[in-house]
Amino acid sequence: MRIRFAGDRAGGVLACALALAAPWLPAHAADPKTERVSFQHKDWALQCDNTRTCRAVGYQSETGDSEPVSILLKRQAGPKARVQVDLQVYSEKVELAALELRVGKLSLRDLEGHDIARVPAGQVPRLLQELQKNDKATVTAGKDQWTLSLAGASAVLLKMDEAQGRVGTPGALVRRGPQAESSVLPAVPVPVVHAVRPLPERKGDAALAKPLLAAIDAKGVAERCNGDVPQPADVQVYRLTDRKVLLSIPCAMGAYNFGGLNWLANDRPPYQPQQLDAEGEFDAADGSIRSSMKGRGIGDCWSIEEWHFDGRSFVRTGESSDSMCRGFAGGAWQLPAYTTKVVLPPTPVSKKP
Repeated sequence: MRIRFAGDRAGGVLACALALAAPWLPAHAADPKTERVSFQHKDWALQCDNTRTCRAVGYQSETGDSEPVSILLKRQAGPKARVQVDLQVYSEKVELAALELRVGKLSLRDLEGHDIARVPAGQVPRLLQELQKNDKATVTAGKDQWTLSLAGASAVLLKMDEAQGRVGTPGALVRRGPQAESSVLPAVPVPVVHAVRPLPERKGDAALAKPLLAAIDAKGVAERCNGDVPQPADVQVYRLTDRKVLLSIPCAMGAYNFGGLNWLANDRPPYQPQQLDAEGEFDAADGSIRSSMKGRGIGDCWSIEEWHFDGRSFVRTGESSDSMCRGFAGGAWQLPAYTTKVVLPPTPVSKKP
């Protein structure tokens, strides 16, 4: 449980009506072994990443009968993998130690953790059973109470079993059977991306802004960026390699999102700028581009994407999002859809004069 400090919620706990549906879709055709799975039913949702690690989340109902509360069930792929359960409420005054989770005949106190409440491992099997047998769970702290909806829980947990190949095995969450645990799908190794650090700025790099702008579709940029026509003084040019540079243009997208459009270009004619799928702010320290977009103004749901430069272009290295917009300022959870291990060369040590 992360204790949240309540502010202007501007809309309460009503859902975002799939405002983040697009970031959950696969960004490219995936190999069957690494295909990502996302699913949503009623007040529950599921996201499995490219390693087959799955995360299921549940929230309070959309009716507004409870302040924000959420539960997260995480399970890695492979035989006999255990389920980890975390819990959080949105509150400005509740102490972690005071929380009690009640569902059916089960009552859980003394939850573990510091910022997020974790259900003790020995209590998880019983909790999983109760989550599927009841319509709701309650979280209490003295006189304060939150109501966690269990509508959709069974369907989402079944989808998790299907994604990990557990249906019909003893370790299934919903449909158990005698099939051997060895038949469960194994975890997929995390892809490794060998990234390259950009080069230091060279004299004359800043002057490339004007010719590079002239070589791109400025009208198309204005259409994407609330009508703002890019000017040389507003853009940045970053040195990537001996011959390649990155042109980055700040861009206001919609009413409350701000990002950047990026082009990979030659540092001399013909410039041949190529617009990148990677949209967001560039970090010259590690050669990454990171995009953070919120689903609605109060910022209770976000989608995040990240790319790194591998010496030739920018490759996707991360993708995650909240499942639903349910009133947690800053977002309740980030659920990875795509994850990698980024390997960077050592940071150059500057020589003392």
